[in-house]
Amino acid sequence: MRFSLLLSAALLPLAAAAQAEETAPAPEESEIDTIIVTAARTALPITALPLTAEVIDRAALERQLLISGSVVDSVAALIPSFSPARQKLTGQGETLRGRSPLFAIDGIPQTAPLRDGSRDGFTIDPFFIDRVELILGSNALQGIGGTGGVINQVTVSAPATDGWSARAILQGTAENGFRADGFGGKIGALVANRSGNFDAVVGAAYERRGVFRDGRERRIAPDGTQGDLMDSDSLSFFAKAGIDLGETVRIEAMGQRFHLVGDGDLVAVNGNRLTGLPSTGAKGVVPGDAPENLAESLSLTLTADELAGGALRVRGFWNRTADIYGGGTFADFQDPAIAPVGTLFDQTQNISRKWGINASWEREFGPLNLVLGTDLLNDHTVQVLAQTGRAWVPPTDYRSIAPFAQGNLALWDGKVRLAGGVRWENVEISIPDYQTLWFYGPRQVGGGSPSFDRVLPNGGIVIEPSPGIRAYASYAQGYTVPDVGRITRAIRTNGVDLDNDLDIAPVVADNREVGVEVKRGPIDASATYFWSDSDRGQLLVLVGDVFEVQRQRIEIEGIELNLTTQTPVPGLKLGVGYAHLNGQVDTNNDGLVDSDLDGANIGPDRLNLSADYTAGPVNLRLQSRTHFAKVFDGLKRVPDNDFAGYTLLDGSVTLATDLGSFTLAAQNLLDRQYIDYNSDTQRPADNLRYFAGRGRTITIGWLGQF
Repeated sequence: MRFSLLLSAALLPLAAAAQAEETAPAPEESEIDTIIVTAARTALPITALPLTAEVIDRAALERQLLISGSVVDSVAALIPSFSPARQKLTGQGETLRGRSPLFAIDGIPQTAPLRDGSRDGFTIDPFFIDRVELILGSNALQGIGGTGGVINQVTVSAPATDGWSARAILQGTAENGFRADGFGGKIGALVANRSGNFDAVVGAAYERRGVFRDGRERRIAPDGTQGDLMDSDSLSFFAKAGIDLGETVRIEAMGQRFHLVGDGDLVAVNGNRLTGLPSTGAKGVVPGDAPENLAESLSLTLTADELAGGALRVRGFWNRTADIYGGGTFADFQDPAIAPVGTLFDQTQNISRKWGINASWEREFGPLNLVLGTDLLNDHTVQVLAQTGRAWVPPTDYRSIAPFAQGNLALWDGKVRLAGGVRWENVEISIPDYQTLWFYGPRQVGGGSPSFDRVLPNGGIVIEPSPGIRAYASYAQGYTVPDVGRITRAIRTNGVDLDNDLDIAPVVADNREVGVEVKRGPIDASATYFWSDSDRGQLLVLVGDVFEVQRQRIEIEGIELNLTTQTPVPGLKLGVGYAHLNGQVDTNNDGLVDSDLDGANIGPDRLNLSADYTAGPVNLRLQSRTHFAKVFDGLKRVPDNDFAGYTLLDGSVTLATDLGSFTLAAQNLLDRQYIDYNSDTQRPADNLRYFAGRGRTITIGWLGQF
């Protein structure tokens, strides 16, 4: 009932806006932006698809990056149903609509399906990103992992006309106290050329991140286990080249490398949750290797726009990630055969290599747009203990083949569209015989090759009675596999045979949504209500000091409201975004949900407000992010995990000149002191992982185009 009232209230302003526009002349087709989202696997515009999609274009992305520095923070600032960014190297607990999103680069999946290291939001320097495409809600368009949606980072391309061009960035960042260890900076350059049928773009970027401080100018504690962005350096390279073989055939290659390494000279100091004192950082020697992130991607894409009357697109890709995490003398790592119990230091490294092929062919048959394709994916993942060479998660292979078909039928000159399709996912996971670590027994485990196949349907309707006004309803299934690595590494019983005992049944999320949009004149507004459920969802549950995967029923529902409008004041644009999320889980396996999802699995309600003012070469932007307080009710409620809520204000001013654009930006402009959402809602007895959010951070940047 509550959601019905919220949705009705949301639709009223949209209906009023539409009615007001009826008296105005219908806009010309050229006045309505035709936006293609490549992550949707079709050349049809967003308006023809029964789903919620957002595009963060280059201008908006560049502005957010100067404020916050990362794509993850940019998405968190602009998309209210994305949970608050952790401001750490890890994305564990960051969700979209209460479920994990799939990060991709030009459609190349960055998430390791077998052992999610939660570093997939930091695998490319954002200087090489042209735009970010988001598809919200469960779907199987990109294959495994999209239960919360898809965040596809589309890389830059060469200019459309012959000649040379270049882009360069230079920026410096300081925390509020302007202390030497808090300074950071970035330098990067891209050079591109198009000459006849050949084009290429190459670039490099280096970034130094200083120490982060909170609103009281205290060093924020580093995440010694998962890794941290602060006090780190990254070096990145990017290249893309293409050749047109005639007017309709093109071959394009892309390669990129991203390497981030922490300094390893900052250690965490306990805070005090009872008094609200966050953990802090102090100079010290971190044992072992400093946490680091290494990601490399290669792809080769063939497009043929006139093959058998349709357009063929085939992309082959290879991707490798090698992530080192912080270490310790954790109980899991002990082995008296190596060192006395309680003294053995070790740290983990997650290594994943994947290759795959995405192939699709799209053709129009009169009013019917048809897409046929097949996706292949092979992933090899192992999690090792880097100091002693032991395997914590055994070498595991994931192989899948997934043919799919998708149709979109336009009726009454496109005023009504019926869309639907199926994807047949066939998966096999292969694990050799292995022995668990001493802490778990050790146990001898028989390997195996368990498999499953699943048909994943989707369908929907789009009604567009007039250009710029549309309503839609849809149903879609998305899926992922459970975190097999967390399961296999922690087997504590004898006689386990993975062919019979490993449950790799997919996590299938059924997503339903209805929405309405108005994009006419000065108004860009939308309202969406969605609900999704998983009979056997994947839940992160803290057991001791380690998060384990539990398979439980999960139900999520929510509403998203967005409005952007030009005001009567020339050059002034205002924006409002709101998301309400409610997620529940079945904790006692009786088939009925009984407890709220906690902060490790769903974000709080959000309200985003923004004001943009442009006058000649000057642009001003103010944006606020309100994260509402949240009480987690249920059978296993922990009151200390309730969320207090906070509001942050960011701002930027940009001056465009013949020498490039100069920007002064500030994150947390009012220097608000707060505890980040993930820390505030987890580990109520842990005073070491009680992280504050960043205080006021100031960035001065120059972006040149030549």
